[in-house]
Amino acid sequence: MIVGPGLHLMYCTNIHPGETWAAVFASLQTHVLPIKARLSPDAPFAIGLRLSDVASRELEKAGQLAEFKAWLDRHELYVPLINGFPYGSFHREVVKDDVHRPDWTTPERLAYTARLARLLAALLPQHLEGGISTSPLSYKPWLAGRPAHPVLQRSTQHLAELVAELVELRQATGRLIHLDIEPEPDGLLETSAEFVAYYTMYLLPQVGSHLEHRLGLTPQAAAQAVRDHVQLCYDVCHFALTYEEPAAVLANLEAAGIGVGRMQISAALKADLPARPAERQTLAEEFAAFAESTYLHQVVARNEDGSLTHYPDLPAALPHIADEQVREWRSHFHVPVFLARYQRLQSTQAEIEQVLHLLATRPFTRYLEVETYTWEVLPEAIKQDLGTSIERELRWVQSQLQPLLEAVRP
Repeated sequence: MIVGPGLHLMYCTNIHPGETWAAVFASLQTHVLPIKARLSPDAPFAIGLRLSDVASRELEKAGQLAEFKAWLDRHELYVPLINGFPYGSFHREVVKDDVHRPDWTTPERLAYTARLARLLAALLPQHLEGGISTSPLSYKPWLAGRPAHPVLQRSTQHLAELVAELVELRQATGRLIHLDIEPEPDGLLETSAEFVAYYTMYLLPQVGSHLEHRLGLTPQAAAQAVRDHVQLCYDVCHFALTYEEPAAVLANLEAAGIGVGRMQISAALKADLPARPAERQTLAEEFAAFAESTYLHQVVARNEDGSLTHYPDLPAALPHIADEQVREWRSHFHVPVFLARYQRLQSTQAEIEQVLHLLATRPFTRYLEVETYTWEVLPEAIKQDLGTSIERELRWVQSQLQPLLEAVRP
């Protein structure tokens, strides 16, 4: 839905289980229509669509796609974004580091993402650009200390093929589709510095050269095509986990000429660690309630000297909470964005507020996507009716953003 000049707010449907197209479509009918009726009854409502590889193959069949497009039009719905990070199953079974499989070194990841681009070009309203989020190339622990260069180079070869297809798709359909790479803790790209370095050292030269040779573009046109078609997915939770200041992240991107394809609005768990061991043990017990078996919940600890210590998952981190050098913990567990704290734990909600303030004063993206996908695995005390929870998240974002936009309105 429109929440400001050129700003579109939606939630990501990776919230809902469903790996086949039939299951995805059923969840959209069950959940999206009532939410639209309450939040945007008289105006179009945006969907951040999540499709697995299986669902994308099934939707690409002509009859299915035509039926879906007609359904969207009938209910005043539109799809500007697709979540292409999880390739396979994402609910009700162990996901953990499999969320990164297949990675960008594989032809399977390339074929899946190219298919999503074709689908989005067919679904996208004519006046909008579209974005597909994707993984941070691979999962850093898989390298086991080996150099990253071969993985970065092979991944970039596949990205070069994808960008060439996106350029040709734009020429054929008039639709601009950008890939939104999503850094996260323990991803091959974790921080804004790593992302910018990869973009300048690998993407621009390697993909640019490919476009010059395959499509006959000039060096200037090839570089612009890379910038148009490869952008950043700014997941607020992920950058909060690495303790990066939002203003610094955006400044680094702007200096490098890199766009932000979308802002994913999500919050992580955090806690300032007290000096007393007994109080830390209480916090450990509260964190342990979030140590579930489906998703990775990486922990990044901030030490007294400002250095960071990474743990691949909550169970691996819990024995170290008594470390006297540690001052703060942040854990990759998406908690409701309207939740500032839970018992003695806090959330990184303040980072969302900071990024929204920056967005209001200097718009850096047009797409805002709430992405709390953990409703099924939250502690029982936090769980509420799913539709009510989604609506509450979207209304919270609106309530934060609207006064900021009004304050800067001429």
